[in-house]
Amino acid sequence: MSSGSKADSKATIDVAAWMFNVVTSVGIILVNKALMATYGFTFATTLTGLHFATTTLLTIVFRWMGYIQSSHLPLDELFKFVLFANFSIVGMNVSLMWNSVGFYQIAKLSMIPVSCFLEVVLDKVRYSRDTKLSIGLVLLGVGVCTVTDVSVNFKGFLAAFIAVWSTALQQYYVHYLQRKYSMGSFNLLGHTAPVQATSLLIVGPFLDYWLTDQRVDAYHYTLISVAFILLSCTIAVGTNLSQFICIGRFTAVSFQVIGHMKTILVLILGFLFFGKEGLNLQVVLGMLVAVAGMVWYGNASSKPGGKERLSYSPTSKLGEKHDGLLESTDSEEKV
Repeated sequence: MSSGSKADSKATIDVAAWMFNVVTSVGIILVNKALMATYGFTFATTLTGLHFATTTLLTIVFRWMGYIQSSHLPLDELFKFVLFANFSIVGMNVSLMWNSVGFYQIAKLSMIPVSCFLEVVLDKVRYSRDTKLSIGLVLLGVGVCTVTDVSVNFKGFLAAFIAVWSTALQQYYVHYLQRKYSMGSFNLLGHTAPVQATSLLIVGPFLDYWLTDQRVDAYHYTLISVAFILLSCTIAVGTNLSQFICIGRFTAVSFQVIGHMKTILVLILGFLFFGKEGLNLQVVLGMLVAVAGMVWYGNASSKPGGKERLSYSPTSKLGEKHDGLLESTDSEEKV
């Protein structure tokens, strides 16, 4: 295959991976919104545990089909990843409960500079001026269209701080583990999903009872609510898989920056399906600025020197491109 054909093939898979992640992420947000707001299933941590249990079943099927090959991940690396991931999930749920929507959105926006900090310190990544400015434009646009009232208290700030840093570390670690141990997305998910499912299904009911003062076993399950739970779990499989694929192929920072397109889409679909309350000129302008920043980021970071590592460790030679991109595995291309 010529270099041009390889580049075209890679670009096609990159776009498909982003679209897969955007569609599943937006879909699961809308389904969960209906499940919690309409049917009163407010047990977010337990639901996430069910998501990973369903994902575990998928990895078992993939292993049986030959898409997941035998691989080794040290237990200390596995436990560190699960610790970051679970603190991210719990921290986000608690932060949303203890903080105003405005401060919660600010906390989510701060994941981009935190992810940049991790890449600069741990991977010796250097950003060009245009790349930095484009990230700032994305933050400005998303902030304008999502941040409203802002109020904060100490325990809310602490929950948001834990949520932001654990999420940034978890996403950085996905890229790090795939690079260090030459793992595809399916392989890594096969190691992490069972442990996350087990831990969240044990802790989840107690945490949800503490947050909502309701017991998941006392919830009045109906045919429709169970159908929504199953739909949420099904979409979550794609969300979990696409997140690993995207971060593996790109980086945590790129995933966060372009991932804010999902925020814009959720707002648009929310206005379409749940009413146009809150839609105004400020929101529209914020969306336009954010999208312009994402386009600028994609262009700036892809140029020579836009985003590059100053040095490479022996374990990071899987992708010697400026963005640390991993070559896709055969199993990912087939799927």
